[in-house]
Amino acid sequence: MNKQPGVEKRQREATTADQTRAALVHAALKLFGRQGFDGTSTRQIAAEAKANIGSIAYHFGGKEGLRAAAADHIVETIQGIAGQALGSASAPLTPQAARAQLFAALERMVGFVVASPQAGEIVQFVLRELSHPTAALDRIYAGVFEPTHRRLCQIWEQATGEPAESEATRLTVFTLIGQVIYFRIGREAVMRRMGWREIGNAEATKVVTVATGNLRAMLAARDARAGKKGKS
Repeated sequence: MNKQPGVEKRQREATTADQTRAALVHAALKLFGRQGFDGTSTRQIAAEAKANIGSIAYHFGGKEGLRAAAADHIVETIQGIAGQALGSASAPLTPQAARAQLFAALERMVGFVVASPQAGEIVQFVLRELSHPTAALDRIYAGVFEPTHRRLCQIWEQATGEPAESEATRLTVFTLIGQVIYFRIGREAVMRRMGWREIGNAEATKVVTVATGNLRAMLAARDARAGKKGKS
């Protein structure tokens, strides 16, 4: 059965509107991260997105609404990646399974943060927000930072027996994340020091080897301490 012409027209308009909205969000993410919120005009965003300047007000109510939409895009993107890497908190893991989960999560984190071009724009945007917090950072913290960090702490407890919400565990998890993030924020310095022309999949694999080696050493140190306590 053929669709009515009016239905087809509405579907085309909806598709076009979605494409315009997505293009504006991506342009805002890129330009806000690169130039800052105050340093970016709506005209620049519209030009980057190849959209009418009026479409910003139409879709987002203005520049501030567009910043919120960019933050929501970051949350949605990271939640998808973190969800696959960290699994559900509903079923407790055995220590062996928890350790395997930590290694898998670290590898996936490196693959995205270090090698993905999309991650560069996200990290730039987030760093701006961390330097000058706004409501956008509140959305990112509530949607990404807090739940992802909390879930990693839970997995760490299941892997080591150390309490998930202890100060030591929370700091340990921050160090695991931080070693990966440095390869994005210090990208230019890393390439110069390593003599790399780029940081792509091959280079990310080398980072994975070192990062997982660090994690393995951290776990081994804890096993050694537990063994000493068991003998005493």
